[in-house]
Amino acid sequence: MDMAGQLRGMFHAPIVPRVRKRSRPAEAGVARHEAVKFEDVRLYLVERKMGSSRRSFLTQLARTKGFIVDDILSDVVTHVVSEDCEAPSLWTWLKECGLRNLPNMHVLDISWFTDSMREGRPVAVETRHLIQVLSNKPIRCSTPTPVARVSQYACQRRTTTENNNKILTDAFEVLAESYELNQLEGPCLAFRRAASVLKSLPWAVQCLGATQGLPCLGEHTKALIEEILQYGHSFEVEKILSDERYQTLKLFTSVFGVGPKTAEKWYRRGLRSFSDILAEPSIQLNRMQQSGFLHYGDISRAVSKAEARALGNIIDEAVHAITPDGILALTGGFRRGKEFGHDVDFIVTTPEQGKEETLLPNIIDRLKEQGILLYSDYQTSTFDISKLPSHKFEAMDHFAKCFLILRLEGSLVDRGLNSTEGDSRGWRAVRVDLVSPPMERYAYALLGWTGSRQFERDLRRFARLEQHMLLDNHALYDKTKKEFLAATTERDIFAHLGLEYIEPWQRNA
Repeated sequence: MDMAGQLRGMFHAPIVPRVRKRSRPAEAGVARHEAVKFEDVRLYLVERKMGSSRRSFLTQLARTKGFIVDDILSDVVTHVVSEDCEAPSLWTWLKECGLRNLPNMHVLDISWFTDSMREGRPVAVETRHLIQVLSNKPIRCSTPTPVARVSQYACQRRTTTENNNKILTDAFEVLAESYELNQLEGPCLAFRRAASVLKSLPWAVQCLGATQGLPCLGEHTKALIEEILQYGHSFEVEKILSDERYQTLKLFTSVFGVGPKTAEKWYRRGLRSFSDILAEPSIQLNRMQQSGFLHYGDISRAVSKAEARALGNIIDEAVHAITPDGILALTGGFRRGKEFGHDVDFIVTTPEQGKEETLLPNIIDRLKEQGILLYSDYQTSTFDISKLPSHKFEAMDHFAKCFLILRLEGSLVDRGLNSTEGDSRGWRAVRVDLVSPPMERYAYALLGWTGSRQFERDLRRFARLEQHMLLDNHALYDKTKKEFLAATTERDIFAHLGLEYIEPWQRNA
């Protein structure tokens, strides 16, 4: 069977992002014969102020469109709809009903219902739909730490993997990702910077007043913070997460070798699932994308720290078989102390000048001989000091590198593989990236490949705006002195920039 046939066989059913399903309760006084389209949504229409005849008409309308409408208000209801705009009296009545699940129900005015009927589906709940009793009590709020000390630059903040504001930063990350998928760099960066600031705080934001004086928080981010602190979630974020276009682009870009532009092109052609793509004869997948689909189940699953160590042993053995004085360094999120990652990044080099140019091809050959190389894409070095440093953050560096998919045996991993339940293969495919800089560029490559992306972005911004220098993965150039600055360690680079050294595990911006 050819590659295309293999892939079609693997994805014969559409793959869509998982939606958590609510367990189906016993019917609560529902008489219906129409086909149900929306199992996770159960409506209750409040008769007071609506009247029995109008309630009966709206109930029938909703059922013909595939909604479940309960005649009795019970704990299985998810959406309570009312035309009673007197919020205090409505909530008093609801509380007297003795519902245990009331805090988890959406209590909505009729505008949500009419929007949903017009769309023919349950629309995302927005703030304007809510019937909410607002407290008149002033929120007592004190700032736990002097916020004036929080720098606008991530490279002047210490950010560990412990995030005290995850509910806020997760929302910001969804918005940033949505803007990135729409190729809107400005808003994307704004939300990434805001998330980065909140991640660095050693305390949890409990009211909007506590953010006063914090850098990188604009009006949009503050409105989101206020909404999340009041309701426990963001309606804007929920709307994005339920949006078909967002879900589809996120799904497509989760494939190795598929970027936002390709995902957008497929979406515009009406493709919505992997099986749609693989069944379309006019789509010619490149080698990277073919491997991405072929090993999707494995490489879309998180890689554990134990698996990263096992892969490090394999690469280390290959490096030292080629050159006894070779150097191998684990970079990326694992160097920053993360327990899981999407792939595993290594820097490999040797003190012997020029020998790093043949290091990666030799490693690839050894992995091939061992029968564990499932995919490789080798890119030769284009390093030229006269063309550096680059002004563009996203520009890929010029060192020799290779993007690999390796077969990792479970027997080599301490406590076994991070496998799915029922997987009895005893091995899994893992994405591995290797980069090979010359030894005199090792410190710059190590700093750049360690990340995080926001930390590196701010480090370069700080160098440019505060120190009149240009920094990238290859070099640091002093524009005042008109010279490149030598560095053998990361500490040397921080010292050149006039910055306190920040440990790798404190760079999770």
